[in-house]
Amino acid sequence: MRTPPRILIADDNPDNLDIFQTRLAAQGYETLVAKDGEEALDKATEQTPDLILLDVMMPRMDGFEVCRRLKDPSRPFVPIIMVTAMAESKDIIAGLEAGADEYLAKPVDQAALVARVKSMLRIKALHDTVQEQTARIEAQSVELEEWNRTLQKRVTEQLGELERVARLKKFLPPQLAELIVSSNGEKLLESHRREITVAFGDLRGFTAFAETAEPEEVIGVLQEYYSALCCLIHQFQGTLQHFTGDGLMVFFNDPVPCSDPAARAVRMAVAMRQRVNELGGTWRKLGYELDFGIGIAEGYATLGKIGFEGQFTYTAIGPVANLAARLCAEARGGQILISRRVFALVEDFVETEPVGELVLKGFHKPVLAFDVMRLKSVEAKVE
Repeated sequence: MRTPPRILIADDNPDNLDIFQTRLAAQGYETLVAKDGEEALDKATEQTPDLILLDVMMPRMDGFEVCRRLKDPSRPFVPIIMVTAMAESKDIIAGLEAGADEYLAKPVDQAALVARVKSMLRIKALHDTVQEQTARIEAQSVELEEWNRTLQKRVTEQLGELERVARLKKFLPPQLAELIVSSNGEKLLESHRREITVAFGDLRGFTAFAETAEPEEVIGVLQEYYSALCCLIHQFQGTLQHFTGDGLMVFFNDPVPCSDPAARAVRMAVAMRQRVNELGGTWRKLGYELDFGIGIAEGYATLGKIGFEGQFTYTAIGPVANLAARLCAEARGGQILISRRVFALVEDFVETEPVGELVLKGFHKPVLAFDVMRLKSVEAKVE
């Protein structure tokens, strides 16, 4: 509602218009006048007053018809006070049925006029406040609904991302899993061919231990073993293909390439051997005769995820994986056997001893292998 309020006075009697205008102007109201029904309807439409004083008997269109048209639901709410000499009950009822909000009989008591005007303007102000609040609430509701949709979409996307990260963390270091998901890099896991370094490792004496030990003891040993070696796999940014029983397979240079896969694999193997030796001291006190062997090979493989919906794994298939597995099977406790190709890539920073040519299952020719004794005192750092 305006300040000051705007009041339309519709009456065909000039004296009444002057009286009403003078009285209302004295109260600080802005006034408009109309001398017939059609002019009243036009000005009410064009000027949007806050209150209308409407005579009934007017030329061109009577007050009842003007009131009915102004009270159409499509129009904004404007209080209407019918002001007329027609004061019989049927006339009052007709005015109220047409939509009038108040009724004043002529001759009009000026004090009553001011009181009714103030009362109707309070109703107008309250109505406008409610309308504004309703519009604000509706706008906030729309905004909240949109925000909820956005939030729901973001939550769905984040849950999907968390699920993808969880799947990738089964065989990737956490930081690489997050990198792949954040860059929409699951395409990296599609089938492809690449040169990689593969490391196989397992515990020596585990089968005999598992046959004689209590299940709780076996689980306890495996838990210590997994915890120790998984940390090292992540540290050297290897891809864990599987960890089954006491055996593990890790490869490097895929799905995220690195410049020194063979070096990382050998350093990881040396760190694993040292860690299992530390665990072995505790195990031997408990009567567990366990040791660790590992085999490492370099070569090309076909890589990608395989499985079915909800249960995928990422794997490497090819002779290089078979060679690493066979070298691991030949390794004695504490040995790290590497292929000739790996040796050529790491000889500058490791001390090795040749173990000669090994006849390995599945390979037609003997394979030359080397035993990694230790890292040299000065060696290149892992990038």
